[in-house]
Amino acid sequence: MSLSPGLLFRAAAFAVLLAASACAPDRDQFPPACPTTAFLTPTADVSIFRPGSNGRDLTALMLAGRMESIRGKCEPGDSKNTVNATVTVGAVLSRGPAMPGNAARVPVFVAVTEGNRILDKHIYTLDAVFPSNVDRITVATPPVFMVLPVSPTMSAAAYQILAGFQLTPDQLATNRAQAGQ
Repeated sequence: MSLSPGLLFRAAAFAVLLAASACAPDRDQFPPACPTTAFLTPTADVSIFRPGSNGRDLTALMLAGRMESIRGKCEPGDSKNTVNATVTVGAVLSRGPAMPGNAARVPVFVAVTEGNRILDKHIYTLDAVFPSNVDRITVATPPVFMVLPVSPTMSAAAYQILAGFQLTPDQLATNRAQAGQ
């Protein structure tokens, strides 16, 4: 019994399709839902003044910053009821006239909330080095990894990831007062 070339071609094509489908995700399989992200409004800006100044004189400004981006992704966790989330937070920093040197460290936070409850919060440092004759740069945290518990009735979309500068009480009060104007 001899096989026709057309039959061999169809069998080979079917084998290729079968092999390729083994590499694809299961039908109707989607990436997991991700938490929403936002900057906590009163902490999205920072102004750092020379110690001993009143915090109002522009010539005493050492560093100013503004939160710029939250980038992230989610993937299924290692166990059945978890989602792995990875987030990077970016900011624009501007060197002020009173900044000594060309390097600065600015604390930022990343928090996970569910409704009004803070479930977890960590503080990270944005390290900035200003090249010569450059007064404004963009910096980002290293990737922040989180494992979020999920269930059939609660996806990772039930959470929110908040970020901002870790401000002193005086900086926070100033930001709140300026927002009220």
